This record gives sequence, structure tokens and C-alpha cells, in this order.
Amino acid sequence: MRYNRFVLLIYSLLLCLPLAAKVVLPRFISDGMVLQRNMQIPVWGWANTKEKVTLQFKGKTYTATAGTDKKWKLFLQPEKAGGPYELVINGSNTIIVKNILIGDVWFCSGQSNMEYELYKSAAIYQKEIAAAANDQIRHLQVERKIDFNSNSDIVSEKGWQASTPITVLNFSAVAYFFAKDLIEKYHVPIGLINCSFGGTPAEAWMNENELKDFPSVYARALEYKDSNLVNSISLKDKNFIDSWNNQVSNGDMGQKEKWYDNNYDFNGWKKMTMPGYWQDQGLKDIEAGVVWFKKEINIPASLVGKQTILHLGSISTKDVTYVNGKKVGNSNNKYVIRKYDLAPGLLKEGKNIITVRVLSESGNAGFLKDKLYQLASGNNVINISGEWMYKPGVATKPLLRNDVTRFQDQASSMYHGMLEPLIGFGIKGVIWYQGESNVSRANEYHTIFSRLITSWRAAWQQGNFPFLFVQLANINPPKNVPGESKLASLQEAQQQTIALPNTGMSVSNDIGEWNDVHPLNKLDVGKRLALVAQKVAYADKKVVSSGPTYKYMKKKNHQIELHFSNTGSGLMAKGGGELKYFSIADSSNNFVWAKARISGNKIIVWSDSISRPAAVRYAWADNPQGANLYNKEGLPASCFRTDQN
Repeated sequence: MRYNRFVLLIYSLLLCLPLAAKVVLPRFISDGMVLQRNMQIPVWGWANTKEKVTLQFKGKTYTATAGTDKKWKLFLQPEKAGGPYELVINGSNTIIVKNILIGDVWFCSGQSNMEYELYKSAAIYQKEIAAAANDQIRHLQVERKIDFNSNSDIVSEKGWQASTPITVLNFSAVAYFFAKDLIEKYHVPIGLINCSFGGTPAEAWMNENELKDFPSVYARALEYKDSNLVNSISLKDKNFIDSWNNQVSNGDMGQKEKWYDNNYDFNGWKKMTMPGYWQDQGLKDIEAGVVWFKKEINIPASLVGKQTILHLGSISTKDVTYVNGKKVGNSNNKYVIRKYDLAPGLLKEGKNIITVRVLSESGNAGFLKDKLYQLASGNNVINISGEWMYKPGVATKPLLRNDVTRFQDQASSMYHGMLEPLIGFGIKGVIWYQGESNVSRANEYHTIFSRLITSWRAAWQQGNFPFLFVQLANINPPKNVPGESKLASLQEAQQQTIALPNTGMSVSNDIGEWNDVHPLNKLDVGKRLALVAQKVAYADKKVVSSGPTYKYMKKKNHQIELHFSNTGSGLMAKGGGELKYFSIADSSNNFVWAKARISGNKIIVWSDSISRPAAVRYAWADNPQGANLYNKEGLPASCFRTDQN
């Protein structure tokens, strides 16, 4: 759990920063930073009460005096893009902030798909990573922590980092690809403040005072302002998790008997087809625990001594992997693509053994389908999917989500823990990728998300800055009949939010993965967000930034005529052929699959079985596989329904 020691950290920050006897700057005002161009640039910090603080920047001098709260603040004059520059601060001490660029600063927030680091997709972005050296793209990672009370400063262990093939691995993948496209077009430095936390609902990023219309959510946020209560719960949860882990580790026969050893005889083990879940293949009674897997492969002499990579796709949830008895890698996150480099000399000609210890806390466990499972050396590839041998190491009671308190799920936990200290820092706008944790309450999302946007803008006091967001990607197995979808309902709520001024949405309903809430393809997400930025934030009237957007319908005899905006150079069925994933219903609201055709910038929808159609839906599903309505610029249409409009 990432909240185990946050209370002590926040307490120490509150004690030391505002009460410091010398001039102190927030951690995000530091070497390598990017300041927002073409606006008054806010700079603040702490000093002794009534202490005069002098700043020098680009030949200009600015002064401020610390108030009774020991805080001082001033505004630098607007500047054009450029750099590097130095900022000199004088008070009872002198601070020099070096290597400052002026450009566009984007605040990048949300949950795990924004948090998702580029190294997790490194297997498919090797060329992009190798070419990532660019001093004009800089990334600040806000340390992920939780608090329910006001907070003065962030923590960032590495500070601002310029993009290199090494540093970029820990950048938000979406944010990096977004910045890369913008810098290629506008040639100004781009600063990325990555303030994201996996698994968080929208209300976690809001001040509790904005949530009074949601009484239970608001009450819990107030309750958790008691740090003694939070500490007590955290300790109890830690002890519970430690006990569970010890039970699994101590009970695992595979560890006791060293099943990973190359001399271990596994001839009596049973067979299972991988990739797949073990619950579907003879181990349905093992809800949690450890299962060991082994596969024997034959290596030709031509591969011996060569650089070889073991691709193990995604594993739910934790793995430790061995080759010929030697540990080659491990991961505790099922969403990380396993790509283990094998040392030259580890493989030998003839028989070799791969051993994987898989630990699952709860839910379906095993090797996820539709991922890459192979040994690769250059163009030589050995497929390792198929028959594996297996044996349970230990079965235990599941460690369920509600067994512990997830403070990151609670209202205001991220607002105070991560976001609040940054409010007021000069930004170009926000990019946001979040919503998965609100799907079960999709009916509330439009209200909550709209309020989040307006409250952030009010708190920042920088006008209606651009707020751009990603509509959630498709997930889960596709279905063969039209039906309801909570995911589509949340996507609809996101679409409705673009009614707010200076907002924009990019659609990603065609680049998800049915078995992974974190699709690998973050490049297209970043590119599409960059298109929205060009339209909304940079006022490029020529750019087509969105796919077709449903506007209204007309009933015509036994057909329904749909009208759209954002048609670009015209509508099309991607890949050719007929339009797919339209459904239609009469007044009974029972939907059936429909036929659809393009007529100029309209679409005509009908079904021979519906004589008096009342409503149409498009891509209304968790995973609308085959939905193919795009504009000719290659951007997909969002899901929509006419029965709620």
C-alpha cells in the first residue's frame, strides 16, 4: 500500500516549510523547470514574516514581502518562449534556479492510464524511445501520496527531467506522445507536470467542499481529516496484508522444495494450455495463492550465446520467472508487459526449462490472452504458447479489495495530497485521462466531472484554461447482441462535458484491449489529444480534431436519419464495406442490429424488422468490436444513443 507513511511525511512538510528561517521555494520551482509563456508568471515561497524577498529574472527585478503566514508571492512579467534562463532569489539566503525554459506547461492528471509509464509499452515503442532525446520536453513527476488536509508542497524525488532515452521510460506515455506532437508543430518547450494516481475516482481530485451534494462521499472526506483515525486504519491494513503475504510465502511448497531448480523432477505435474486462466482449466477452486508453471523448450545451437529476450506477455498478478534455475525477472503488476533479457550463456543447446511462479491475490489468474509469449533472438523466434506443466504451490483465502481501506478511493485524498500545492502555478491547460473508477456510478459522472473542471479553474484563477480529456477505451469481451453498457454510459457523460467552454475530448474506443484496462497503444491516445489541443488550446481552425459527433435525428418513414458535426472531409466506414454496430428500436426500446449507409454527411439507419423506428444507438457496448464510423481524417465517432437526447 502506497499510503503507509504519508501522514508522517505531510506532518513534517507542514512543520518545516512555512516556518523555515530562510527563503524556501516549492519543490516544483527548481532547476530545469518550464514556465508558462505569454502570461504573468506566478512565483511563490516562504520566508520569515515581513522578510523582503527579491527576484531577478531576464534583467528585471521583482520584490515581495512575506506575510504573517510566512508566504510570499509575486508575478513575473509575461515572456516569450525561450531559454535557458536563471532565476535568482535573495532574502536571508540566496537561491539560484538554473536551466529554466519558457514554453507551454501542461498539467497531466487522472488515474492509471495517465500514470502509465512508457517503459510498460517499451516492447512496442523501442524506436520512439531510442529517439527520445529532446531537452525541450521536460517532465515533473509528482510523488503519489494521499492526504485529507491542506498541504503546502509536493514531493518529487528527481525534479524536472529532460527527455532522454533513459528518463522517458518513466514519463507518462500519453503525456510524452502528446508533447512530442505539439513540439514538432509549434517548436516551443513543453513542460509536463504528471500529477496522477492509479485507481482514483474523480472525486478524489476535488476539494471536499465541492462535494456537498453527495452526502456520503462528503461525510467520509470529513471523517478522514482525523489523522489519528487514518493512521490507525493504515496500521491495521498493513498488518492484515503482511499476515496474508506471510501465509502465502510460508505455505508455498514450491519455494520450500525449490521447484525452480533445474534438477527438480516435474514429470508428475499436470498439463494446462497457456495463455489462459487457471480457473478455466481445472483449478477453479484456487481463488488465490500460488501456482507454478514449467515449460521445456529445445534451443538450437544457432541461438546459444546470443542475446535473447523472453516475452511473457501479461501475468495476473505477480510473477517470478526463472530460466534453467536462474531468476531472470519478476513483476508485481499484471499490466506490465513482461520482457526479460536473458544473459548470454544462460541458454544451452537442447533442453531448457522456463519456470514461472504466479501469485494471485484474487480473481482470474494466469497468463493473459492476446499477448506476446515467445523467446526471441533477432529474427529467430520460438513460440512458448501452448502446453505448460503446472502444480499448485499454495491455495489461500483471497485478498479482496474491500479487505482494506483504499484511501485513494476517497474524496479529496488526491486533491490535498498531490494537486493542492500546485494550484496557481502557470499552465497552458490540463490533459486528463480518468473515469474507469467511476464506471459503476456513471449516472453521477457528468455532474462530478463538470464540477471538477469548473472548481479547478476557479481555484487556479487563470480563466477557463483548456481542459482536454480522453474518452475511455473499449474493454471486456465483445457481445453478439445489442445491450446496456455502464462503460458506454460513462463515455456518454464524458461526451456531454464538452458543453463546458474550452474543453475537448479525444475518442479511444477503437484502441483498447478486451482483457486489459491499460491498452499498450498510448501513442495514438497522445496524438489524438494533441489534435484536440491544436483546436482548443492553440486555436487552429483548420485542424480536424474529432471524429463524427452526433447532433440530432429525424424520423423518415421506416428509417432514421442521423446528422453529425465534425465530419471533416466526409464520413466513411473504416476499412470499406458496410457500417457496423448500429442498432435500432421501436417504442418498446428493444434494440436489434440495424443496417446503415452514408448519405453525404448524414447516416440513414433502418431494420426490415422495425416498421416504426424510435431510437438508434451506435457502438453502445463495453467493447463495440467492428464499429467503423470515422471521418476521412481517420478519427472515430464516439458511441451515442438517441433515446436519451
